[in-house]
Amino acid sequence: MYQALYRKWRPKVFDDVIGQEHITETLKTQVRTGHLSHAYIFIGTRGTGKTTCARILAKAVNCEHPVNGNPCNNCRSCRGIDDGSILDIVELDAASNTGVDNVRDLREEAVFSPAAAKKRVYIIDEVHMLSLAAFNALLKIIEEPPPHLMFILATTELQKVPATILSRCQRHSFRRIPTDRLAAYLREIAARENLQLDEDAALQIGRLAEGGVRDALSILDQCSAHPHIMTETVYETMGLAGNRNLTELLRAVLTHNISEALMRFQKIWLDGKEPASFLGELNGLIRDLLIVKAAPAGAAELISGNYERSVLDSFASEMTKEELLYCADTLQDALIRIRQVRNPRTLAEICIVSLCDSRTSDSTLALRARVSRLEEQVKNGISAASAAGRPQAPVSQADTPEEPVVFAEESPEEPVRTPVYASVQVVPPSAAEPKTAAAFTAEEPTPAEITEEPAPSAAEPVADDTAAQERTILSQVRNKLPMELRFAVEDPDRFRVSLQNRDLVLEAVPGFLLDRLKKPEVRNTFAAEAEKVLGFPAAVRFTELNRDQKGLRDLNELKQFKEVTFIS
Repeated sequence: MYQALYRKWRPKVFDDVIGQEHITETLKTQVRTGHLSHAYIFIGTRGTGKTTCARILAKAVNCEHPVNGNPCNNCRSCRGIDDGSILDIVELDAASNTGVDNVRDLREEAVFSPAAAKKRVYIIDEVHMLSLAAFNALLKIIEEPPPHLMFILATTELQKVPATILSRCQRHSFRRIPTDRLAAYLREIAARENLQLDEDAALQIGRLAEGGVRDALSILDQCSAHPHIMTETVYETMGLAGNRNLTELLRAVLTHNISEALMRFQKIWLDGKEPASFLGELNGLIRDLLIVKAAPAGAAELISGNYERSVLDSFASEMTKEELLYCADTLQDALIRIRQVRNPRTLAEICIVSLCDSRTSDSTLALRARVSRLEEQVKNGISAASAAGRPQAPVSQADTPEEPVVFAEESPEEPVRTPVYASVQVVPPSAAEPKTAAAFTAEEPTPAEITEEPAPSAAEPVADDTAAQERTILSQVRNKLPMELRFAVEDPDRFRVSLQNRDLVLEAVPGFLLDRLKKPEVRNTFAAEAEKVLGFPAAVRFTELNRDQKGLRDLNELKQFKEVTFIS
């Protein structure tokens, strides 16, 4: 009869337990010297050897001929414990024996001397599942048990065990098994089972097991149906997306190519991968990138090891910490929600679109991600116009000034609103070569679009006053708007304010923003602040703003900047 690998290769002596030498050496010494505790509690994640060590310890304390602290596995006591004929070793599952009555029955049986062994040993697995009344009933006998009695408790959730129980037990914490150690153990088992296991496949199984030997052997057992176990075999058997598909999808996210990213996800989905599993793997990749970006010195010890360091370094160099935090937050939110929706695929696709374009989110992390990208581009020598995605007018070599001209910052007292003009070639006042008004536009404007006018005299500062009034109105209104509108009204690609005759014209992109601005309370706020600034009531009108066709603004508005010189 076939037996699962994790049962077939369960260690029978302490020396066979891997990765827990700090515990097994201590227990061997106690068995050898006879300095045994009356109660132990083993703590650790699943599959790290808690129950196995408890069974070995129960055999060792009852072994007739222990060998250096290990049970001999040949004496009558060891054989009887292995085949279950000796009933003095009792294993209880606290998950199915949670009540106080179960513990009372245990106390009544425990007082009797063992029938065929030296000590009666109770192994209580998942002890944190006991009720509070059951813990209280167990407390006294654990504190002062008879000489022939020993308790071994095992749990994965230490915080649920009362402190009164912990203080009466000798505590041993089991660690996760390192991936390389687990991979070496898997190759050893595969060789004994006549399985052809590649080294990369063993490492991948070790990563998937997350430090648990039982999980690793279960995955190996599942993959053993294939004659040659390769990395692709593990991906196919476990239904994983694979490193290559994930990195290609992340590349599409970095280039903001929504179509390519969705096509990559489509391929992964058609291969039978679950959206939740895919998002979890992508979240693990983002987590590794964040560690490499934020803590490169200790990344070797902190990353999962699923990806080569060169791949992680390449991606991390192209993303800012703020962008990685936004991606991680978006994925975490999707992973929480995906268990509750009817169509996980749609939610995964929405998540991918959000990762490709942070503008779809109004969250603070999304705003920080966009700002960090602009800062990174400006730091690398890209102009602010290019970084914001606005086209610049082609400039001939003769028109290019020797030194780049930078717009001076406005005073902090005056509210700042980045105006959206057609691309402008700014010349220093000392430039003597005449230029026409066409140099201020990215394309040659038609007469219907703009009419060149001479610069107004100092006695007619109409454009300056109008621009200042627009900025003042926007500044005073901003803090009185709902939170979801405050950042939107500062984005000139989505919203603009202009004074036309006695009307206040609000231009906004169609959709949520325009509909929200048309609400009576928002309209009244703009009207009230405009009246305060202008001194007379102004009618508020709304128009749609097409972000793909940025119209030209009046050239007179440029006169507010000292660095701009008009050549007549």
